[in-house]
Amino acid sequence: MKDMYKNPVFYYVLAPALVALWPLLVWGFYLPRAEKNWNLEKKQYEESQSTITEILNLDPERDEFANTKNAKTEFDYAGAVEKIASLCQIPTSSYNLSSGMVITTGGQKSQNAKVGLKQVDIAKSTRFLSMIQLRWAKLQCVQVKLDKKKGLPDTWDIDLDFKYYF
Repeated sequence: MKDMYKNPVFYYVLAPALVALWPLLVWGFYLPRAEKNWNLEKKQYEESQSTITEILNLDPERDEFANTKNAKTEFDYAGAVEKIASLCQIPTSSYNLSSGMVITTGGQKSQNAKVGLKQVDIAKSTRFLSMIQLRWAKLQCVQVKLDKKKGLPDTWDIDLDFKYYF
């Protein structure tokens, strides 16, 4: 068997056979597979474009957030709550804010804050919560307390506890 590997005729036959096999493999296996993957990704792209268009039609404020990401700003609770409350049509008289000091624990900086929404409906409050957390990814809502106003339909006092990680 070792003599076969030493024979140059073996290489004259094996090398052309492998070279001839490669185009057949590409034509018969790799190209159909690549075309199938291309069509699948093209279909996913078209579906995602329609979904993105639908999201922008339902919530056009998301486009404003995308434009503000270019400008790097330092996070502060007052500006964040004011901006999101105005987008959610919550008047300044209907919310209050108290924020704590920046605390460093184990090398991680964080800051707590309490936001109280007074006499708001559930739709506005949930929109406020989702938009503020969508805009600032490092902001977490730690606790939510709901108090229904008696005698008023869909009117609530809501206390939100936030924690922002720098």
